[in-house]
Amino acid sequence: MSKKFSIEPTTYQAMEALESVLHNSGLDEKHYLLIKIRASQINGCAYCINMHTKDARDLGETEQRIYALNAWRETPFFSPEERAILAITENVTNIQQGMNEKILEEAEKVLDRHTISKVIMAAVGINAWNRIGIGMGMQPSL
Repeated sequence: MSKKFSIEPTTYQAMEALESVLHNSGLDEKHYLLIKIRASQINGCAYCINMHTKDARDLGETEQRIYALNAWRETPFFSPEERAILAITENVTNIQQGMNEKILEEAEKVLDRHTISKVIMAAVGINAWNRIGIGMGMQPSL
């Protein structure tokens, strides 16, 4: 455990428990990483962007899709399911306007309700991690 988390280890363990549940939820691992990368881009968490793009590459994600992720609407690189996942992720990350019902309606055309719930919780989780990373001044290593 990082020294930064040793002061309040139970809170860090709770975050790790959420991560474990999501990791074992049946949500496709590549989709989970797209959620993590996209939310981290929006939030400007360099530490998480660095970590999760490496993880995505290790799973076989292409450089082209990683580089185009912040412009996913303008590319043909993402499936309808991935587009729904990314739309939900952005909506949860930019929650100030509340959940856009149209986004959920569109997502329900290609994703079941269980998957939508997992995507929302994955977006909530990475948003929390981003705030921890940024709030603690975590920096990516070379």
